[in-house]
Amino acid sequence: MGSYIPATGEERKAMLASLGLSSMEELFQVVPDEARVHELNLPEGLSEMEVARKVGSLAEKNVRFRSVFRGAGAYRHFIPSIVKTVTSKEEFVTAYTPYQAEISQGVLQSIFEYQTQICELTGMDVSNASVYDGAVAAAEACLMCLERRRNGVILAGTADPQVREVVETYCESRSVPVTVLPSSGGTTRVNDLRAALSEGTACVYVQSPNYYGVLEDMDAITAAAHEAGARVVMGANPISLGILKTPGEYGADIAVGEGQPLGMPLGFGGPYLGFMACKKELMRRLPGRIVGETTDGEGRRCFVLTLQAREQHIRREKASSNICSNEALCAMTASVYLAAMGPQGLARVAENSAAHAHYLAKELSSVPGFSLRHHGEFFHEFLTDCPMDPELLCKKLAERGILGGLPVEGGILWCCTELCTRSDMDELVTAIREVCAQ
Repeated sequence: MGSYIPATGEERKAMLASLGLSSMEELFQVVPDEARVHELNLPEGLSEMEVARKVGSLAEKNVRFRSVFRGAGAYRHFIPSIVKTVTSKEEFVTAYTPYQAEISQGVLQSIFEYQTQICELTGMDVSNASVYDGAVAAAEACLMCLERRRNGVILAGTADPQVREVVETYCESRSVPVTVLPSSGGTTRVNDLRAALSEGTACVYVQSPNYYGVLEDMDAITAAAHEAGARVVMGANPISLGILKTPGEYGADIAVGEGQPLGMPLGFGGPYLGFMACKKELMRRLPGRIVGETTDGEGRRCFVLTLQAREQHIRREKASSNICSNEALCAMTASVYLAAMGPQGLARVAENSAAHAHYLAKELSSVPGFSLRHHGEFFHEFLTDCPMDPELLCKKLAERGILGGLPVEGGILWCCTELCTRSDMDELVTAIREVCAQ
């Protein structure tokens, strides 16, 4: 790409004239005056040394917690150094899908490996090249299930509220009716699902482990949905799949989830990674694109983009999805993490996370007022009551260098990963006792 050359005054006038306008102010007249910036009062430029000092002083305002007990969709896991070493190579630092297969074999192969790993992780037949985040993956999966006579979507009330909001937004724009099932005891009751199912139900979205950390009865949920002719979209935490049954083993039709736990550090909202995998019969409905393996003219193994829906590019009004890109760098990060951990390493992470969460739940339950809200089996998150204002408690914990759980429904949603040591958990419980005694 060449250097940017600003337009001259005469060129600007010519461009405005071609639009039937006489001034730049007229060009932006649709923007409310209070939203416009008429003048930039920028400070004088700084030297490199001064900028470094300025940025350093800003960085000192950041708060680093000694221990973290918050999850709710974004999780803090150990990331092997090999992950950053590989993904920071210059030839891989892109979030975009390559189009010229002849010169992009390395990136295409990395996406192909990612797809293969997601299929192995979820027990599904085919995966796409990733979408923007887990919530978008859930919404796109629900749209995949729509039929001419079946266009209703049922959402479990125990799913992540942010995911539900994204699905509802997608469905509202397409006039797709959405039914949200009530939550009972932190799980979805199969009888409520059966009552909501009808001949017009296209799919049921259930998350397990759900937002409260509880494992849903996916066998019964899948059976009930399939009996009514509806498909099942299962949201899953990828780390939990190291030890729990896969969506494929439960009989789900589509598996989706947030891939952030797979080697991506916590950030201010991302970037994250939505994974999607499905049964073979739904392969042509997958949004985005799939990288496929083939051979070149000389019989050598190579990779190409395949099964792209052309409507996503040139007939957007007829497209079932308008996703035209993917999270290639984040997908590669997940792929390198999975390769570095291997099946046994992933299982160890899942086992340790679950063990730590159950230890913390037991210790917290011994503190007056912190009884478990739900009594079903849980993975590495759980909801407790709180005898004081949850927000105030979390503020007091933060002052001690501890990021507490997330205030939810008058209680606190706690999370543990392999990084939460026993001393961290004991320190948390001690701090809670002291705060509550004040």
